[in-house]
Amino acid sequence: MRRVRPVSARVRLLAAILGVVLLGLIIAGGVTFFVQSERVLANAGRQLDGFVSTVSTSGQDPADLVAAAVPGRTDGTLALRRTTVLATTPAPPGLPLADDEAFLRDLSAALDRGEMRGRLSTAVGPVLYAAVAEGDATIVQAISIDQRMELVTLSTSTYAIAGAIVVLAVGVAGWFVTGRLFSPLRKLRDTTDAITIADLGARVSADGNDEIADLTASVNSMLDRLAMSVAAQRQLLDDVRHELKTPITIVRGHLETMNPSDPDDVEETRDLGISELDRLSRLVDDIDALADVEAGSLSAGVVDVGALTDRVGELVAAIPEHTWTIEARGRGRIVGDHDRLVQAWLQLADNAAKYTPAGSPIEIGSATDDAAASFWVRDHGPGIPPAARHRVFRRFDRVSTRRGVEGSGLGLSIVEAIAKAHDGHCTIADTPGGGATLTLRIPLGGTHAPTDLPTPVRAGDVVLQREATG
Repeated sequence: MRRVRPVSARVRLLAAILGVVLLGLIIAGGVTFFVQSERVLANAGRQLDGFVSTVSTSGQDPADLVAAAVPGRTDGTLALRRTTVLATTPAPPGLPLADDEAFLRDLSAALDRGEMRGRLSTAVGPVLYAAVAEGDATIVQAISIDQRMELVTLSTSTYAIAGAIVVLAVGVAGWFVTGRLFSPLRKLRDTTDAITIADLGARVSADGNDEIADLTASVNSMLDRLAMSVAAQRQLLDDVRHELKTPITIVRGHLETMNPSDPDDVEETRDLGISELDRLSRLVDDIDALADVEAGSLSAGVVDVGALTDRVGELVAAIPEHTWTIEARGRGRIVGDHDRLVQAWLQLADNAAKYTPAGSPIEIGSATDDAAASFWVRDHGPGIPPAARHRVFRRFDRVSTRRGVEGSGLGLSIVEAIAKAHDGHCTIADTPGGGATLTLRIPLGGTHAPTDLPTPVRAGDVVLQREATG
């Protein structure tokens, strides 16, 4: 059962996008508000500096100077003696400061402390003020901070509303975009959930040309390889079942018909059972070797082609009933698994010895070029018909069904698997004058895990072969 997540990936992705957008808008708005606020306060400070400079150099009577002042909407000027207002600019248009008793008390106290410039609270909000003493009177100009900040506040509010609309639009658009983006993943999830070992045929349509489409194509390719692997395993199990069934049936039949009181019959049945068990043991060993190679369990190392040729020449000399000759020795080195290459080459030699007449010569040799190294076995037997050459590398498949040829039917399958594990291949050609030449060609590069394994034969073909040889 699929675990239900409290928050889906779609929601998390959209929340992350909206969070980044919102954070960006807040930072941009905050920086803009701070810069505009500082500019407004700087302008107010410059106005107060100009007021102080003008009053200090005018020499006029404070009342006349205030009466001559032209008030702005956001500022006011007044002349006072302690808390008594001598003159003030009219309000409106200026600030109504003369009637604000709390402001006048705070201003008088600040002036008594010698604070000729500062910030005070009023009925209309905080103000910045500057004072100039003229005789026993003081001329004061005050500027409302809130009123000067009205345009900044209005622009900030407008920005906030516009930002909220943008975030909402991004959220709506992002919801549909992420839904479309995650749609292939949902299809992929549903498809993979529907796949079982009994049915590996379901695939996901790879639409588009983006990373999701590439992922879908990769998953489909993986499913194809998985289906091929499962099919190969099933076929191998089916073939092995038939291969094991034959000796078991033979041994069981002879045991059932054996006469325990007849020593000759007992001895014959014993020898037959041991022979069949030996065949089963060889079959298991070959299956184990094939599984190891197909699993990619190779050790990469530097292999000297000439030394490998001499080693195989020593080993094949022990195969009886044939004259063995090393026809050529290649020079150079390749990267590969020495033991597996020896195994593959020996298997080619053993196969040639089985299917060629006793006493016929067999040559082995090696060569190298700029791209690969070649290891061949050349016999002078009946050869392999071109129409049957694609079959010899199949599991449990044999071209010859004549009696007396022992083997599990996996030898050349193991050779092909070792070749492909080294990114190489095995070829079959005619020997001049008759016979077959099997060549193992290995690139000069390193070893890799096999990507294309030998194709298994059908179990029905194995049964027909066994019936033909029985």
